[in-house]
Amino acid sequence: MSGERRATVRDVAARAGVSPGTVSKALNGTGQISAATRERIRAAAEEIDFRPNALARSVFERRSYTVGMITTDSFERFSVPVMLGAEDALGAGRISVFLCDSRGDPIRERHYVEVLLGRQVDGFIVTGRSSNRRPPLVGAGDVPVVYALTPSADEEDCSIVVDDVASGRLAAEHLLRIGRTSIGHIAGPEHFDASNRRYEGFAAALAEAGVELTGKPLFGVWTEAWGRQATHILLREHPGIDAIHFGSDLLARGGADALRELGRRIPEDVAITGTDNWELIAEGARPPLTSVDLRLADVGRTAAQRLLDAIEGRPHSGLELVPCQLVVRASTDESAG
Repeated sequence: MSGERRATVRDVAARAGVSPGTVSKALNGTGQISAATRERIRAAAEEIDFRPNALARSVFERRSYTVGMITTDSFERFSVPVMLGAEDALGAGRISVFLCDSRGDPIRERHYVEVLLGRQVDGFIVTGRSSNRRPPLVGAGDVPVVYALTPSADEEDCSIVVDDVASGRLAAEHLLRIGRTSIGHIAGPEHFDASNRRYEGFAAALAEAGVELTGKPLFGVWTEAWGRQATHILLREHPGIDAIHFGSDLLARGGADALRELGRRIPEDVAITGTDNWELIAEGARPPLTSVDLRLADVGRTAAQRLLDAIEGRPHSGLELVPCQLVVRASTDESAG
């Protein structure tokens, strides 16, 4: 088409060799139209860049251009970055996202599935605040589902997760690189897969360098209070420690408070690293905290891309790890202060 005029139903009809009424029926899903004629109308519309309004487009292409996102993260600390990443990927295709918080309640989750199916969503993204495996989504039927951050217990499902093992390894390699040799580790709950995997990667990197972890890993809860308490325990048992890796930024902030209470300078006496790169915490810490960025937005972005593939008939399966990244700040680098 020449000029700025927008293509119309009549233009599609002329291109496809059918009447405008036949094009309208194809758009509205009414009338008896053969598959061959419908395909010819679709091809003609694409050739002249015909863009029907959203309702007509959804009927014409048999899609609603909406996606349901179900989360169990009531605090939204983890699901919001995932959702923003997903919206970035979906926005390019003008797809809307309905966010529903199931609060970890299976009955509420099933209700939201039914509600979203009633809205004829094209697919589901399921996320949460834990990397522990969860039961597959119930009631979705043939509608594609992708899991983000919180993987499905069915290994055939498509799950996009952070690389927790690599996050621990990155922190250990950094502390070794800056010359630390007496290194401790403070973690969250032992029943969290993330706690164990982060420790696994951290300990493996130390062992490969011939350095033994100072003391045993201290597992507790994801709070500043535990970070502070565990740091006091670690320093009481191992006063010569010169570095600590924390399994989360909240733990690290509590640990930093404890080190100041003990008269230890950061990083001159004890270098510390966190996990999450939660900017509100990491940049606001004193000194600013070196932390491993788990790239949650990339998790959401990748999940949305995999879901779009599935909607278009190219489903993915299995577990996919999203690389993490170390962000160096003054808690390990004196020159960054």
